[in-house]
Amino acid sequence: MPTLRNLMEDTVQQVVSDLIMKANICTCEQCRLDVAAIALNSLPPRYVVTNKGASYARADLLEMQKYVDVVGAVTKAINLVREHPRHP
Repeated sequence: MPTLRNLMEDTVQQVVSDLIMKANICTCEQCRLDVAAIALNSLPPRYVVTNKGASYARADLLEMQKYVDVVGAVTKAINLVREHPRHP
């Protein structure tokens, strides 16, 4: 059965994993999800349904500028969560 998927989520989750350990920020699940949610809200979605669509969208996300946009959005989100964590 086909399912709807936002491939930007996969990309953002990967970048969050890559950057959060180097960012001097809490790495609990709440903070990780907050960073991902903030970043995703500032990026355009990449929805796909078929495997062919997923392959095309993944290739599109490999474009350098789009990847730089994701890194920038995640970096801004990390800074925001660091300054205003939702836990003590």
